[in-house]
Amino acid sequence: MAACGPADTGLQRDTARQLQERVLGVSQAAAGNDLAAALSALDSLESDVAAEVGKGNVSEERRRSIMTAAAAVRADLTAAKANADAAAAKAAEDAAAQKQAEADATKAAPAPVAPAPAEGKGNDGKGKGKNTG
Repeated sequence: MAACGPADTGLQRDTARQLQERVLGVSQAAAGNDLAAALSALDSLESDVAAEVGKGNVSEERRRSIMTAAAAVRADLTAAKANADAAAAKAAEDAAAQKQAEADATKAAPAPVAPAPAEGKGNDGKGKGKNTG
C-alpha cells in the first residue's frame, strides 16, 4: 500500500520525474537569458504541482516546500526581467537620442562658404609701364 501514496519524499516517483523536467525547463530558459520563457515554465511547474496534489501524488508538506522555492525563483526571474527590460528601454532611448543628435547636427551645420578672392597687386601696383606723373 505504501506505493499507492506519496513516498517518504512526499512525491510519487513518476511525479518527481515530471516535476524535475519542469524545473529543468525553467533552468534552461533562465540560463539562456529567456526570462519570459523561464517565467512561463515556472507557471507550468506550479500548475503541475497543484494538479498532482489534487491526485494525491504530492504531499501538502512537499507542495509547500516546492511552492516556497518557486516563489523565490519567481522573484529572482521577475527582478531580472525588470532589469533587462529597463536596460533595453534605456538602450533604445539612448539610440534614439543619438540619432536625433546626429540629425540636429546635420541641420545646424553651416553651409560651406567659398573663400573670398585674395587681394593681390593686380595692375594697380608700381611697375614698368606706369605713368609717374
